[in-house]
Amino acid sequence: MQKTKVAILGSGNIGTDLLIKILRSPRLECSLFIGRNLASPGMMKANSLGVKISDQSINAIVRAPDSCEIVFDCTSALDAGRHWEILKKMGKTVIDLTPAKLGKLCVPAVNLGECLDGQNINMITCGGQATIPIASQIGKIHPDVEYIEIVSSIASRSAGPATRLNIDEYVETTEKALQAFAGCRKAKAIIILNPAEPCIDMQTTIFARIRNPDVPKLRAAVKEMADKVRQYVPGYQLLLPPTQDTDRLVTMIKVQGLGDYLPKFAGNLDIINCAAIAAAEEFSKKRFSSGR
Repeated sequence: MQKTKVAILGSGNIGTDLLIKILRSPRLECSLFIGRNLASPGMMKANSLGVKISDQSINAIVRAPDSCEIVFDCTSALDAGRHWEILKKMGKTVIDLTPAKLGKLCVPAVNLGECLDGQNINMITCGGQATIPIASQIGKIHPDVEYIEIVSSIASRSAGPATRLNIDEYVETTEKALQAFAGCRKAKAIIILNPAEPCIDMQTTIFARIRNPDVPKLRAAVKEMADKVRQYVPGYQLLLPPTQDTDRLVTMIKVQGLGDYLPKFAGNLDIINCAAIAAAEEFSKKRFSSGR
């Protein structure tokens, strides 16, 4: 099978875990792993796996424009904007794993087909990837959703420097994406960094205010969507199906990681990486099927 060459920009936890997953992909080949410090754990891991590395940040791609077709940006929302201005002019397809919301908001289980013609695909946030599939089903069945709130609890050890730096952008991007996909008038996103030992798995509760919810229909739709997400995120679990609690609907999910570079409790990082790879593999499939 022909493979599409990709570069990973950002050698932190997300970028390094993404690399391990790409090495298993039948459609993707990592031709360049980029950071700023050759002695960082991620860079040393990539080097030990025989992957070409560079500490020249975005300049590594500028100096080797033919090295890749897709760039995974695993840096920060601030840096992603600067990178996009350069990569756009170079004609690269960017899959953005930061909450920079520069391109088409993408959740593979919901709207992947609509995103493949765009040059910039934004994977929203880990909370968005976990909850939007459920929220979109709620919005389809009840277009009059007044309010959706999500509360995600993740292990503190799974939140690296870039994640902590982007907390404000995480909240804003997740809320806007929830409104767009669910069609609700108002949305709120809360993230809790839990320092408990042993580390907890990612767990997210979704609250929705709906008048006269059709609970049986919602349960069937949510289960169907959870099964669809699990096709590319094996650790995605529906803990509590839609349940009516006074004037609100409550649903709860848990995400465990695959345990590649990161521990299994880091499902928050695993889900956005799995979603990004699902998008890239579909892009590669479309590219070769069209003969480009």
